[in-house]
Amino acid sequence: MKKIIIAATGLFLTLTMQAQDRPQPKPGPAPVINVKAPETFKLPNGLKVLVVENHKLPRVSYNLTLDNAPYAEGNKKGVADLTSELIGKGSRKITKDAFNEEVDFLGADISFSANGAYASSLSKYGNRVLELMAEGALSPNFTQEEFDKEKTQLIEGLKTQEKSVPAVAGRVRGVLAYGKTHPSGEYLTEETINNVTLQDVKQNYYTYFVPGNAYLVVIGDVKPADVKKQVTKLFGNWKSQKAPNVSYTDPKNVQYTQINFVDMPNAVQSEISLINTVRLEMKDPDFFPAILANQVLGGDFNSYLNMNLREAHGWTYGARSGISGSRYVTTFSASSQVRNAVTDSAVVEFMKEIKRIRTEKVSKEVLDAVKAGYIGRFVMQVDKPQTIARYALNIETEGLPADFYKNYIKSIEAVTPEDIQRVANKYFLAENQRIIIVGKGSDVLPSLEKFSATTKIPIVFFDKFGNQVAKPEAKKTVATGVTAKSVLENYVKAIGGEKAIAGIKTTSATFEGNVQGTPLVLTMKNASTGKSSVNMNAMGMTVMKQVTNDKGAYMEQQGQRKDFTGEELADRKESARPFKELQWIKKSDVTLAGIETINGTDAYAIKSGKSTVYFDTKTGLKVAESKASDQGVQTMNFGDYKEVKGVKFPHKMTVVQPQMEIEFTATDVKVNEGVTDADFQ
Repeated sequence: MKKIIIAATGLFLTLTMQAQDRPQPKPGPAPVINVKAPETFKLPNGLKVLVVENHKLPRVSYNLTLDNAPYAEGNKKGVADLTSELIGKGSRKITKDAFNEEVDFLGADISFSANGAYASSLSKYGNRVLELMAEGALSPNFTQEEFDKEKTQLIEGLKTQEKSVPAVAGRVRGVLAYGKTHPSGEYLTEETINNVTLQDVKQNYYTYFVPGNAYLVVIGDVKPADVKKQVTKLFGNWKSQKAPNVSYTDPKNVQYTQINFVDMPNAVQSEISLINTVRLEMKDPDFFPAILANQVLGGDFNSYLNMNLREAHGWTYGARSGISGSRYVTTFSASSQVRNAVTDSAVVEFMKEIKRIRTEKVSKEVLDAVKAGYIGRFVMQVDKPQTIARYALNIETEGLPADFYKNYIKSIEAVTPEDIQRVANKYFLAENQRIIIVGKGSDVLPSLEKFSATTKIPIVFFDKFGNQVAKPEAKKTVATGVTAKSVLENYVKAIGGEKAIAGIKTTSATFEGNVQGTPLVLTMKNASTGKSSVNMNAMGMTVMKQVTNDKGAYMEQQGQRKDFTGEELADRKESARPFKELQWIKKSDVTLAGIETINGTDAYAIKSGKSTVYFDTKTGLKVAESKASDQGVQTMNFGDYKEVKGVKFPHKMTVVQPQMEIEFTATDVKVNEGVTDADFQ
């Protein structure tokens, strides 16, 4: 269960996702498991059907899976994405609107992709819902209008990710681990998407959306005989064909461990991943030892990595590792997000824990606890119809022995501490590992370079697309005569001048944003007398209120009130005025730290205490502000300046968080109106 906590510090918003982690209870003796087998049949065209009969609820679900081999799309990367979006937009017989209206009327859920389809509904509507799913999947209506619309949306979605540190980190990990020409390493670009035509989508569909390696899993309140009759009717004429089985050379791990660094000047913390490729199939004898070794290292809350980086040091909300069984090459990875200041230290601890599991035998107590957790989760899920179907599908697609899940608990219990150490040395590499770090170079590189010099682990630099580049220029030369005071004075001129600003007694601004599908309304009011109020509203409810007045400052959130004192109070009083930069001009502790790149723009960095404000070197406008705290660095970006009564105000503000960026757009900005003393009570 997760809950969203929204807090404000001046203009800064912090969204914290809190997961309720609980240790696994110690179970009694392991039960004897008898995994039921679904009823199966196969159509002449190759479609294999698995039916799990369950009459506890009057519901049914249909899951069509195309178990095709991965394939690279090359300079037309995006064709599979567009195929996924276009399938299900009606059919050659039913218009998109009519299709969607009927699905809604039936209270059903139907979705499609280039890899299959899914549908669920009340069982009394099951026959019609399966008809609709088959109609959408086997008779798609590919139109130029829908194609153009989906292509535009795909490109727009791609653009929103360019400033996302997690998105860039994920792309670079794929490129460096697999290579750009491998299916798991290639990535979308605007150019590759624009290379795709409607004919390419059709060709992709008719090549890969075929029954040769297809499975239809039916779960719920059905009779197998009835399912066979209907499936044969709806899917029997699906043309028999197999998708191409293209093979790729396995990517090689690096010859020596190295740091691969990507500079992201807007990063508020570092994304760290230690990664190497592996070959591990579910049918391998190493499978169970490997997944348990991963649980010990970083798969559980009580794992080596999490207890070190999160619990002992408090550097992160979580440190994890992952490995999985697959017919295709995959990766072992250990990862976390940490504060810039501790990036090098976190790398040291990652390496220490990987070395620990490779060189020290895990204790019996720790291994028994990990086994108990795995067995407990297995037992809790094994009787569910969805689980039965998934296990049966795994047996088919992964080439597992028929008794794989029947012997699951025995296989786990058979793993020894010696097995853990053996597979850790085989799959968790120490000498051939990429330490991929995406972060703010100006903050992170100095300490990383010291670490590199001490450990002899080299640093290799890459751009946001995995291309090797020269070391980024952390600080650019500031022209002679440019000072903190001149930058601040230039900003005052850029937004309208000191005279125009002096005429502003109050400001009121309303912004709208969205987080995880929840609409947010942010209202900020300020008075030149040093008063301010910030209100955050979500779905008509006030989730946060912060006020600064002549008596002090406080924040209310979730029914709790906090009164600010000392340094925090002083900071809020300074930020309460509409334009604190006017006061900064007169302060003695304000310094010009240099020029940094902010969202692709060169900006002067002006520091005062724990705050840094960035001003565009060309326009003079404020483009960002960051503030250091015990939780890390909080950042707010500003843009889309518009004039209101002679003074320019930003109409877009972006909260930069480790897991997301939330953009707020101004819906109303007022000067010298809309503010009363009651707002500051």
